[in-house]
Amino acid sequence: MRNSPAVAPEKKIQQSQTTKIVIAEGDGIGPEIMKAVLRILKAAKANIETESIEIGEQVYLSGNSAGIDEKAWEAISKNSVILKAPITTPQGKGYKSLNVTLRKSLGLFANVRPVSALHPYVKTHFPNMDIVVIRENEEDLYAGIEHKQTDDVVQCLKLITRPGCEKIVRYAFEYAKAYNRKKVTCMVKDNIMKLTDGLFHTVFKEIAAKYPEIESNSQIIDIGSAKLATVPEEYDVIVTSNLYGDIISDIVAETAGSVGMAGSANIGGKVAMFEAIHGSAPDIAGLKIANPSGLLNAAILMLAHIGQTEVADTIKNAWLTTLEDGIHTADIFQGNISKKKVGTEAFADAVIERLGKTPKNLPVSTLAKGTGKIEIPNYKRKEATKQLVGVDVFIDWKGEDPEMIGGGLMRVKSHNLKLKMITNRGVKVFPEGLKETYCTDHWRCRFVSNSSTIETKEPQYMAVEYEQVIALLSKLYQNGYDVIKTENLYEFDGQRGFSLGQGE
Repeated sequence: MRNSPAVAPEKKIQQSQTTKIVIAEGDGIGPEIMKAVLRILKAAKANIETESIEIGEQVYLSGNSAGIDEKAWEAISKNSVILKAPITTPQGKGYKSLNVTLRKSLGLFANVRPVSALHPYVKTHFPNMDIVVIRENEEDLYAGIEHKQTDDVVQCLKLITRPGCEKIVRYAFEYAKAYNRKKVTCMVKDNIMKLTDGLFHTVFKEIAAKYPEIESNSQIIDIGSAKLATVPEEYDVIVTSNLYGDIISDIVAETAGSVGMAGSANIGGKVAMFEAIHGSAPDIAGLKIANPSGLLNAAILMLAHIGQTEVADTIKNAWLTTLEDGIHTADIFQGNISKKKVGTEAFADAVIERLGKTPKNLPVSTLAKGTGKIEIPNYKRKEATKQLVGVDVFIDWKGEDPEMIGGGLMRVKSHNLKLKMITNRGVKVFPEGLKETYCTDHWRCRFVSNSSTIETKEPQYMAVEYEQVIALLSKLYQNGYDVIKTENLYEFDGQRGFSLGQGE
């Protein structure tokens, strides 16, 4: 089925009702493609009223490091629907991605990217692919929490939460149910990241069991990505975390023929944002040759979201007919298929001329037949018994011999805590490490209770008091160790809540 839009969890607006939407023209080619898309929406008689805001590069360069001002936030909050062209985030100088800020600040937890082949009008080796990538939008490494800790080492925190996992996985299955999709595939890397990706996978299996009518399976992200690029026909709906979803959605779009053709929806409980998935392409800005299809497809998703499915069908069918007629922009032009190479405005004119027509070879858009309703239940926390059992102390030490730092720490006596092991970049180097292991200046030193049994295959950790941790840190400071970070080690309902070191 190639006509699956993204629909928010709330009730849709009636088609006869005028909907006010926020327009962000963006940077680079953004103003050009937005102008073309709005002309098409107007010609198709979309029942919308627009309010423009300025966000992106010029706001950054004016001194606002967020890239968005208070008036823009107010407009978004008031209208709840945004159609956004690509924006440019200046490199360096502490600028944070506005795309990430919008998604996280507005609670846009689901990024939905439908991609299907448009063979032969858009060149692809996979004419039957039809995939929807549903990507968690708020968490993971995109939290952007990074620290430089030593001369040699920086870190980035990967944050995965159970409520975040439950929302996105539930959305994926509800989406499949609403649009007659047959299979949902989860992509993770829990063979390595057993806690973070492990949680995502666990939640997936829990929720999949509640939808027995929908086939479900899981794949490791690396082989899954490879298969997406070679046998995409095997996939239907894919649900994954933020970074993986960002990567594979571009793989899927490019495999279908062009990243420039795909639109996406960012869905939250109150606000929804629609955008092309490509960048601002400053190298061709002003040349009037950009393909507006990605933003147009985003606008079609937006119309379906606000209940104007008949208009959405009219525009999409006109767009498909334009492609069938060989009216193509330079990025998809093929000498043996295309009939006429056009720029941005001429392509929009061609779509407008074909409003009311339907394609003969590509699947006809039938959004108006009904899209169903997606509802996400409120999260219910289940509290576990939490017990402190140790602490990982990260030390900046410029030596190279693990035996030297290990021996020194073994001699530090502090309130019933003992050194269990030391790792360097996640690999155990003390005790009994390999001399070939390269060590940098970042040492994770695990301390546990003297009563813990640590020599067995499954270590048994005994409870410690937080005051013991404070006393240990004081002792380390007195002995000249540069403590740069600590992570408390907890068990939850008796289950270990921390990873073991490689080789431990």
